Amino acid sequence: MPRTRLDTARIRAAQQVIDPVFLDTPLYSCEALAAELGCGVRIKLETANPVRSFKGRGTEWVTSRLAGAVVCASAGNLGQALAWSGRRRGLRVTVVASHLASTYKLDRIRALGATLELVDGDFEAARERAVNISRRDGIRLLEDSLDIETCEGAATIGLELADRADEFDTVLLALGGGALATGVGHVLKELAPGVEVICVQPLGAPALTRSWHERRVVTTDSTDTIADGVAGRFPIPDVLDDLLLVADDAVLVREVSIIAGMRMLLDHAGLVAEPSAALGIAAILENRERFAGRRVATVVCGSNVAMDAYRRWTSEGRVEQRP
Repeated sequence: MPRTRLDTARIRAAQQVIDPVFLDTPLYSCEALAAELGCGVRIKLETANPVRSFKGRGTEWVTSRLAGAVVCASAGNLGQALAWSGRRRGLRVTVVASHLASTYKLDRIRALGATLELVDGDFEAARERAVNISRRDGIRLLEDSLDIETCEGAATIGLELADRADEFDTVLLALGGGALATGVGHVLKELAPGVEVICVQPLGAPALTRSWHERRVVTTDSTDTIADGVAGRFPIPDVLDDLLLVADDAVLVREVSIIAGMRMLLDHAGLVAEPSAALGIAAILENRERFAGRRVATVVCGSNVAMDAYRRWTSEGRVEQRP
């Protein structure tokens, strides 16, 4: 049987190294959401930690094996996590981001002590600049989802889910670069194969979902979504290969559904979720019949969002290009 790049033994080793502040996050049934959505809803909450996203699991594993300096490109969450883990271990961290990125996320990267460099263009332009810095300075380049440690760190969420897999039959995962989906998917297929793994991506940033359906890398010229954390245009071939082995389905959702999902998480679960974290709820909203009566778990993967934009989205429903 074909194998992914991931290894469960290494994932368990990562779990022993990652700061416990990122581990054993709550998994609980939300009855209020279940009543609204017509299916059982279990929330895996990955926001109650110092960087307010799941990314710290991966950066903890990466930085535990590094010395000196590291550079990454980030839409915001990875940069914060790398800055936090790097500061903890005395590493020099450089983060490259688009000047269009969330001001809130950029401010947090600076506050955590990383050197921040802004570039014109989108995330792909930031990635190219990070590659150049790595080559120029001879330092480690961390590439989310391509570097297996980021997937292994995210996969520790899968270990925690697998321990309670009798509580749900479906898991909904945000799909961006693919570390979360491939990591959690790998563990569930090995330890809880009866659980359906469904990946969710915005209609305005569909590259990896299209690639999964066509079984080949599909790129896009641009993205148009408020879910900046999953707005990539160039899927990584190795990540697609893994995703084809572990995902049962990949679906696209509209911006209006993402905003509705954010509102529902606030109104019925008391959670502030960034757009990427509401993708699972958006998927249920767009296909209630598919999920009716099922027991669904969704990973609320981040809460780093500018509050002025968040208030507009959740109160007025106004969609803007960027937070």
